[in-house]
Amino acid sequence: MNAAIDVLQSTHQHINRDRLWQSLMDLARLGATVKGGVCRLALTDLDRQARDIFVNWCEEAGCTVSIDAVGNIFARRPGRNPNLPPVMTGSHIDTQPTGGKFDGCFGVLAGVEVLRTLNDLGVETEAPLEVVVWTNEEGSRFAPCMMGSGVFAEKFTLEETLAKVDAEGVTVGEALNAIGYAGPRKVSGHAVGAYFEAHIEQGPILEDERKTIGVVMGALGQKWFDLKLRGVEAHAGPTPMHLRKDALVGASVIVGAVNRAALGHQPHACGTVGCLQAYPGSRNVIPGEVRMTLDFRHLEPARLDSMIAEVREVIETTCEEHGLTFELTPTADFPPLYFDKGCVEAVRGAAQGLGLSHMDIVSGAGHDAIFLAELGPAGMIFVPCEGGISHNEIENAAPDDLAAGCAVLLRAMLAASDAIASGKRAA
Repeated sequence: MNAAIDVLQSTHQHINRDRLWQSLMDLARLGATVKGGVCRLALTDLDRQARDIFVNWCEEAGCTVSIDAVGNIFARRPGRNPNLPPVMTGSHIDTQPTGGKFDGCFGVLAGVEVLRTLNDLGVETEAPLEVVVWTNEEGSRFAPCMMGSGVFAEKFTLEETLAKVDAEGVTVGEALNAIGYAGPRKVSGHAVGAYFEAHIEQGPILEDERKTIGVVMGALGQKWFDLKLRGVEAHAGPTPMHLRKDALVGASVIVGAVNRAALGHQPHACGTVGCLQAYPGSRNVIPGEVRMTLDFRHLEPARLDSMIAEVREVIETTCEEHGLTFELTPTADFPPLYFDKGCVEAVRGAAQGLGLSHMDIVSGAGHDAIFLAELGPAGMIFVPCEGGISHNEIENAAPDDLAAGCAVLLRAMLAASDAIASGKRAA
C-alpha cells in the first residue's frame, strides 16, 4: 500500500482545487437563482438532473453505482478486499428554496474529488470506498429532514416514508418514480466501515477564529415543540388593558424566556422561536391565539432538559397571569451525539499532517452523519463559510478552504481503510 502511504504523507496539493470548484459550479447551474444561489428541491426534475450528473461523474471515475428504494445513490470504488466494509463519505444535493451552492453539495463533490485524486495517483485502497448522495436531507419539500439517511439507518420505515406528501399532495414514492430514482437496492442492513462527511460550517466560528478546518466533536441534541397559546379575541379599543387575555403578550414573555434559557446554559446552548403566528391577525383585534415553535439545542442532555424545564415553568406562570391556556406538543427529539473518537482523531491527524490550522468544534445543525454514526464509526470535517451564512443564496466558501477540507477527507478515508484492513475498527 505504498502509494496510499505516499498520499498520506503528501500535502493537499494533490487535490485538484480547480476541478473541485468547477464541479461545484457545474452542479450549481441546476436550479440557479437570480441572486446567485440554488433552488433545487428534493425529487424534482432539477434534482434528477443533478443526480444524473453525479452518476455520470462517478461512472467515469470507474465506480459501480447503485440506488436504493428511497433514492439514495451509492458510488462504489472497489478495494483490494471486497469483503471489507466500505469507508463511506457523502452528503446531499437537494437545497433549501433559497439555498446556496455549497451546503451538502460540497460533501458530495469532495467525495467525488477523492475518487478522482486516487485515480490520478493510481492508488488502490484495501477497503472499498463509497460516495453517497442521501435523499431529501433538507426536508424543504418533504418532511422529515435527513429522510434518506434516516431510512438507511432504520430511523424511519420505508413504507411510511414513501407515503409522505408535499404541499401539492405528491408522495415521495410518486416523486421517486417520476424522476426514475426508485432503485432496487435494499435500504438497510449494509455494513458501514466508517463514514466521513465534509461540510461548510454553516456558522461563523471558524472564520472568526481564522481556522481552516473544524474537527467536529459531535452534534447538539435537539428538541422541538409546537406551542399554542389561547386567550380571548376582543376589540382593541373598548377592552381595558387589565381585563385582556392577550395571547401575543403571553407569547412575547415566552420568547424572552427561550432566549434567556439559552444564554444561561452556555457553552453550546441555543434556543430559538422560529415561527410565530397571531390570530385572527387584525390590527384592531386583541390576538386570541398564538401558534409558535420552540427549538432547543445543547450538547449535554441534562442541560438540554434544564432549558426546557425553565421555559415550561415560564409558560405555565405566564398563562396563569394572563388568563391563557396552552398546548405544548413535542415535534422532534434528536439526542446529543459524540462522534467516534477514532474518526475524530483521523480528521485531526489529517489536518495536522497537512499543516492546516484547525480547532475542535461542535455542529449545531443536523447532518446525515448523525444517523450514520449509529451504524458505524463516523466523523465530520468543517470548513469556513463567508460570514457564517448558509441556507441563503449568498452562501459562499473559498476554493482554497474547500480544497483543504477535501484533502483532510482524503487522508481520513485512507487512514480508516488501513485501520479496517488491519483488523481494527476505523477507530
